[in-house]
Amino acid sequence: MRRTWTEISFADLPIREDLRLHQAYGAPQLDVPVRLNVNENPYPPSQGLVASIAEAIAEAGANANRYPDRDFTKLRTCLATYLTHDTGVYLDASQVWAGNGSNEVLQQILQVFGGPGRLALTFTPAYPMYDEYCRTTFTRLHSLPRTESFAIDLPQTIDAIQSLQPSVIFLTSPNNPTGTALPIEDIQAILDVAPGIVVVDEAYGEFRRDGVASAVTLLPCNPRLVVSRTMSKAFKFAGGRVGYCACAAPIIEAIKLVRLPYHLSVFTQAAACAALAARDEMLSQVATLKAERDATVSWLRQQGLQVADSDANFVMFGRFNDRHLIWNKLLRSGILVREIGPSGYLRVSIGTTAEMVAFRDALSTAMHTG
Repeated sequence: MRRTWTEISFADLPIREDLRLHQAYGAPQLDVPVRLNVNENPYPPSQGLVASIAEAIAEAGANANRYPDRDFTKLRTCLATYLTHDTGVYLDASQVWAGNGSNEVLQQILQVFGGPGRLALTFTPAYPMYDEYCRTTFTRLHSLPRTESFAIDLPQTIDAIQSLQPSVIFLTSPNNPTGTALPIEDIQAILDVAPGIVVVDEAYGEFRRDGVASAVTLLPCNPRLVVSRTMSKAFKFAGGRVGYCACAAPIIEAIKLVRLPYHLSVFTQAAACAALAARDEMLSQVATLKAERDATVSWLRQQGLQVADSDANFVMFGRFNDRHLIWNKLLRSGILVREIGPSGYLRVSIGTTAEMVAFRDALSTAMHTG
């Protein structure tokens, strides 16, 4: 007997068997007073900048009947100018690519350089979406454990690369969920032996501490290196959904083989260009957030907790015998953090000063009450 669309269930669908037992990725979206779980910049753009973005979108709307620039040359030029300013390495539009968040860019890289019969290498704990990218592109994934301090064991890594010959290596610096950055020397040592593409995911790169170099500085001498960034974090543009990468121009030509037609709308391109034109304002709270992060690390350690060094806008801390209990207590106090990372750890995004005061008060109460 044929059923109607309101009678069919998820289990009835002819889903791929390798996907059937999985759940969609995503952090809880709960309406609470203090949301510190998805590493957003807590400071909104000014009303003046909102007006500038709105004006740019309105101008783009006049041509909404036409497809957008497929190669979004103006946006790529703006991104190249920003990266040159941030890292001191000269880049032009031919060396920058963008997508719907860095998620799309990283998936495109695996679509091109991964796939059936090929292997990607990651280091755990790692960003959970790497698993998703590999699964959806039919790329085999191999993970190596990080050390107790969440660093990469370089000798073990080099041995694994020489043995496994991975097509793609994901290095995350600063790493999510730990917040730890990789020494630039370690990245170069991996590049020296890697047979394929090496991706350094710098989604939180603007929050790195003084003296921590960006992997962009390695691009000129390493033609198979890709450095990914995003406007979702430091640029307080998460709602704009723009991520990008810098690499040798031939890699971008390869990525174009798998990109969907017109994947960045005229409105996205216009809004992102307006935000990049106001980069000083968009990044104006980065120093404040870094100082708040360092103060949070110090305070958590004073409470006797284990805290990973952080070069990001979040801090991973523990260990709790029952982290879900602590998470629940915080939630009941109106504080939403992330239950992620190694067993016993939680991760808190850095919010405003008032939000971090509320977090500290709630955590103190959660730790010292039954």
